[in-house]
Amino acid sequence: MTKLRLAIVGAGPAGIYAADILLKAERRFDVSIDLFEQLPAPYGLVRYGVAPDHPRIKGVITALREVLDRGDIRIFGNVNFGTDITLDDLKQHYNAVIFATGAIRDADLDIPGIDATGSYGAADFVSWFDGHPDVPREWPLEAESVAVIGNGNVALDITRMLAKHADDLLPTEVPDNVYQGLKASPVTDVHVFGRRGPAHVKFTPLELRELGELRDVDMVVYDEDFDYDEASLTAIQTNKQVKVIDRVLQEWRTRPGVNNAGGEASRRLHLHFWAKPLEVVTDAEGRVSALKYERTRPDAEGGVTGTGEIREVPIQAIYRAVGYFGSPLTDVPFDERHGVIPNHEGQVLASDSNERMPGLYATGWIKRGPVGLIGHTKSDAMETVRHVINDQAEWWRPAHPEEEAIPALLAERGVRWTDLDGWHRLDEHEMALGAPHERARIKVVPRDEMIRVSRGE
Repeated sequence: MTKLRLAIVGAGPAGIYAADILLKAERRFDVSIDLFEQLPAPYGLVRYGVAPDHPRIKGVITALREVLDRGDIRIFGNVNFGTDITLDDLKQHYNAVIFATGAIRDADLDIPGIDATGSYGAADFVSWFDGHPDVPREWPLEAESVAVIGNGNVALDITRMLAKHADDLLPTEVPDNVYQGLKASPVTDVHVFGRRGPAHVKFTPLELRELGELRDVDMVVYDEDFDYDEASLTAIQTNKQVKVIDRVLQEWRTRPGVNNAGGEASRRLHLHFWAKPLEVVTDAEGRVSALKYERTRPDAEGGVTGTGEIREVPIQAIYRAVGYFGSPLTDVPFDERHGVIPNHEGQVLASDSNERMPGLYATGWIKRGPVGLIGHTKSDAMETVRHVINDQAEWWRPAHPEEEAIPALLAERGVRWTDLDGWHRLDEHEMALGAPHERARIKVVPRDEMIRVSRGE
């Protein structure tokens, strides 16, 4: 019987779902799947891109763990594609490869001053507070007043982590260095800016509601932002999610002291709508000192237009949360404009000719861009896997398809890879670290320590 030797690069939800779907699919051949992950631990953005106080979303890990724990998928962690293993290597050992590397860079915000000292990308900050092993242990939390640009869930995650009191994170898996950093933060005000109005935000009601539940944090909204136009009213009346968001915001408007920020909490969280960032103002030392923005209004065509009214808010730090962006992979086509691997329904296309490249596939955010929730990844993977199955006649014909060849290759190159047993060891180690403190886990941050624990060294 024919056998498909498949490599999947990326062990986040996209890669694991693709492996699971293929193994369960109706097909006329056997399947052997190897997952390659550049980090020592699996789960991608579920482990390193979701705020630690979101246990409900992190529950996705339970489903992913069940897939890996079946034992019919091998995982090679701490393996970097392009150096530890190359595309030429994969062609020697597999029939096809699916790239599921996601999107982990920040999209650009092209305004003057955005590169000033005190200006940060959301992805970097998220990686820090999630204990990503490849970012510095320390983060400069020195600002009393902070701006967050964006009206999506990532913007709210960042906002919540900045405004929330560090002690309220202790029941979570927040790394100790992150807790200590946030504990020392002098922040008093966090300002969130969105170009459009309250009826056109991209975050979910759950995320928004959680902001209003923060201890010792006053919500500040402004009456001028709620003069709804006809399109906004229609959205509220016809979209259940928008209706709930409006209900939450309207409730905040009734709280004492909301519009003049006169509450009694030690921290304030300001939501500014109809606000288009124009410039990050800097001081004589090149540090962030204010955000200059233009008030916007509906343009009657579903977008916004400037009003000409310019305002300025004093701040000492700014975070842009305007989207993620994919990263290129060695010897793999890449669309620099959209940050994705060019593809047709997951079948990779050559950059210069737009022709199919047999054996190469993509799924997840590196395929379609950073849109949609984790659940969308399943249907995305189904589309790609269907082509992998149907393209059997075009699979590569590897010279060395035997499974033992990969560990031998990595060992020869001195790669200290981690496997599923190693992840179990690290998982148990992190939970044991948290147990004395009545915490679910304390995440191990240094890469070397993750590898040492995983390999039992």
